[in-house]
Amino acid sequence: MQVYNVSAYIVPATDAHMSEYIAEQDARLAWMTGFTGSAGTGVVTLDKATLWTDSRYWIQAERQMDCSWELQKTVWIHSIGEWILQEVPAGKNIGLDPFLFSIDNWESYCQALQNSGRNLIPIETNLVDLVWDAQKPPPPTHSIYALSDEFTGNTWQNKVSDIRTQMEKHSKSPTAVLLSGLEETAWLFNLRGDDIPYNPVFYSYALLTKSNISLFLNQSRLTQDALQSLTAGCPGPLCVHLEDYNQVKAHLENYVQGDIRIWIGTEYTTYGLFRVIPEEKRLQESYSPVMTTKAVKNTKEQGLLKAAHVRDAVAVIQYLLWLEKNVPLGSVNEFSGARYVNQLRQKMDHWRGPSFETISASGLNAALAHYSPSNVSSRKLSVDEMYLTDSGGQYLDGTTDITRTVHWGAPTPFQKEAYTRVLMGNIELSRLVFPSGTSGRMIEAFARQTLWKVGLNYGHGTGHGIGNFLSVHEWPVGFQSNNVPLTTGMFTSIEPGYYQDGEFGIRIEDVALVVETQTEHKVGDKPFLTFEVVSLVPYDRNLIDVRLLSAEQIQYLNSYYETIRHRVGPELQRRQLQEEYEWMRSLRGAVPDPLSSSTAPYSEVQTH
Repeated sequence: MQVYNVSAYIVPATDAHMSEYIAEQDARLAWMTGFTGSAGTGVVTLDKATLWTDSRYWIQAERQMDCSWELQKTVWIHSIGEWILQEVPAGKNIGLDPFLFSIDNWESYCQALQNSGRNLIPIETNLVDLVWDAQKPPPPTHSIYALSDEFTGNTWQNKVSDIRTQMEKHSKSPTAVLLSGLEETAWLFNLRGDDIPYNPVFYSYALLTKSNISLFLNQSRLTQDALQSLTAGCPGPLCVHLEDYNQVKAHLENYVQGDIRIWIGTEYTTYGLFRVIPEEKRLQESYSPVMTTKAVKNTKEQGLLKAAHVRDAVAVIQYLLWLEKNVPLGSVNEFSGARYVNQLRQKMDHWRGPSFETISASGLNAALAHYSPSNVSSRKLSVDEMYLTDSGGQYLDGTTDITRTVHWGAPTPFQKEAYTRVLMGNIELSRLVFPSGTSGRMIEAFARQTLWKVGLNYGHGTGHGIGNFLSVHEWPVGFQSNNVPLTTGMFTSIEPGYYQDGEFGIRIEDVALVVETQTEHKVGDKPFLTFEVVSLVPYDRNLIDVRLLSAEQIQYLNSYYETIRHRVGPELQRRQLQEEYEWMRSLRGAVPDPLSSSTAPYSEVQTH
């Protein structure tokens, strides 16, 4: 810092592609602090070191960091800026690596320090890397491979043509689209890799013009099939020109010399690349056309994701039955449970690995929303405590994510009430009917209202998008303010919860597809929408206080259970899992329906 004349240096928990999950080689904040949570920012001055993170990770950060680091319990850049103003005198410089900060974050830091006499300085040499030096993990070497047509919604050539059509129709006439998000290049070219844990992506950039395609990556890692797929159309407008990963900045500097305009998504483009493009040659939107197109699954992609969730449900049902039999014997702990559910998924067709580190949390550990056990610190599961399992799989046809909370003994009245209210929130959002173009933020409160009514709440988001064998948290879909409006074909999780610090935690998470629905009245051309839940695992009847449920909620639950029998039952039978099939048929979580003895299948309730 003294060599570069900076009095403070900002260290984010991301990589040059704004990835949520990062490879070891990019885990600079974790290496500096010991804190391994997925969200945080560190600031180092010449005499202090401080970490900012959100409520999910406060306890974890306090456990993992030593006394060299202070913890600030917020993530707002405004708060970080205020701290810097207190600690750094006027006239001094604050440094950061411009290739690790999005455009929005750079501008937010500039605004936080505006007119303060402190200067924000981009330093392209990463100072953490200088200290890390030879200890830094090497770059990944795994193959980059092409998905077979069986597992793609369209050819990459058709996808490129679609993006070019969007460029032509845009009122500001962009000549190129710059892609920085790793999901963007993986999806567009139907390629996958293993560079990021739990995410089948690879380090790359792409620059797509009306007549040229440049893909920046380590070409030596491409399989022969992948190379053939990309270059079969050479020469021509559907020929992919392969460039070295590290040449993207130089290529961009050369391209901007012409009469051009580059379309960028500010959420995933770093300030390091952004500042290469002259202001008058930028077309800025929050997300690139690839990111928004990818978010809306076509009919084939929807079918693939639904099929993956059926097989995933088989594994989770096996796991819940196994827990029911083995927890009373005292033979299961959090770590062995997490390992076992992954082993069950591994037996499923098209399995490629877990989609994130499994959350397997018993008792007070479940109050930590993103707790994951280890083989050195793992609580034994008990019939006297609540247990939360949040897990998912990566399959060639889809990515899954599901959370269930269970109790095998006698839950307290408050635990049952809290669980039931979380379930009611899940149901109310899942069965909601809303106009086309509604933002997730506008309807998110439906998942919280039954908790709010009695003074309860949860501190995390209500849901996120999910990919087709891509990221388990796929932007820009979800219920936050910076998500795009909900559209038919989008998949999102719905996951309300409640966490009693030091005692227990509850979360119920399902993945749902946005679908059109019929309403009694029809005004205008735009249809109304609702959700079709594709996660197919029963809830815990032992934790449901039926007295709190409305007749409509009970009907919804019974319809949902009927759909589980209809969709998952044949797969259990095909695999000759008779005990699991009988358990599923009995649906020990089923709610007695006081209204009728039979209900329409859940899918019919949702979509017709």
